[in-house]
Amino acid sequence: MQTTDPNATLLAGDIGGTKTLLSLYRIGGVRPELLVQERFPSAGWNDLAPMLDHFLDTVVAGRHPDPEATCLAVAGPVQGGRARLTNLPWQLDERSLAQGGRLGRVELVNDFAVLIYGLPYLAADQLAAISPGEALAGEPLLVLGAGTGLGVALGVPGADGLQALASEGAHGEFAARSPEEWQLREWLRQDLGLERLSIERVVSGTGLGHVGRWLLARRDPGGVHPLAPLAERWRRGGDSEADLPAALAAAAASDALARDALDLWLGAYGSVVGDLALATLSRGGIWLAGGTAAKLLDELRSARFREAFRCKGRLEPAIASMPIQAIIDPAVGSFSAACRARMLLA
Repeated sequence: MQTTDPNATLLAGDIGGTKTLLSLYRIGGVRPELLVQERFPSAGWNDLAPMLDHFLDTVVAGRHPDPEATCLAVAGPVQGGRARLTNLPWQLDERSLAQGGRLGRVELVNDFAVLIYGLPYLAADQLAAISPGEALAGEPLLVLGAGTGLGVALGVPGADGLQALASEGAHGEFAARSPEEWQLREWLRQDLGLERLSIERVVSGTGLGHVGRWLLARRDPGGVHPLAPLAERWRRGGDSEADLPAALAAAAASDALARDALDLWLGAYGSVVGDLALATLSRGGIWLAGGTAAKLLDELRSARFREAFRCKGRLEPAIASMPIQAIIDPAVGSFSAACRARMLLA
């Protein structure tokens, strides 16, 4: 590292359309150590630079030194050191942000790809086992995250540590494995007015809601099911209290329709994880992140998910030994950005 001082600081940002989490870490020893953290409503700021100045002037100043390196994980694609957030009118540039000198070396990283950099440093309480296996050193790693959408990233080991490769694998074509999944696919395509149906439309938290709507339309045309009014509110959007995916997951233990929706979703998710594991040969391990990982641990450990993951015909042996873990720490994005900031000083 350019600095061997374990007390030198790192700035980590996890920047989304709704909220931004800014954190100051100490370089520490084996892993970065959190010093201070503050959450900001993203829409309340015209740009990121004033928010960063405010954080350093009011939260950090007088307590800790300014950071020697900064990694900002942003909800959107990053190319050539520039990023435009998907749900904010901010246009970010590494050089502009670094000009003031207060942030040290600056790097922008996609907010899902950044998770790759945190994987080697995650503690036991940040993880939960899904499927046992043997992770092989020096082999690629795969991270998937089913939340509002589906995130995909690949980690490739190199001489300087892991290199994160962003992916748009979630926007490949959804491949139906059964007549039931084909009917779901065609119904969703027509209902959403789409020429093609991407994987993310089904395999995501939002996708679970779509599966539930399809089953309601198929089995409950009169709208008498208890979840029917919620499903209609969720479909129209604009109601933050209408969380159909969460309601389906909660009702699955006692309601047959909700159980069937969750089972179909789990099978589709497991199959997609298996497909991507084959595409990337991720013998270094597979991690499931996103909002559903911690909430649906028992379901992800079920035979429905695990059998769909392994059901790859003659290539099943190629992936059966790949271990799968869930990342259950909601602040893992900030932690991973700190791990990347520390790498910038190497």
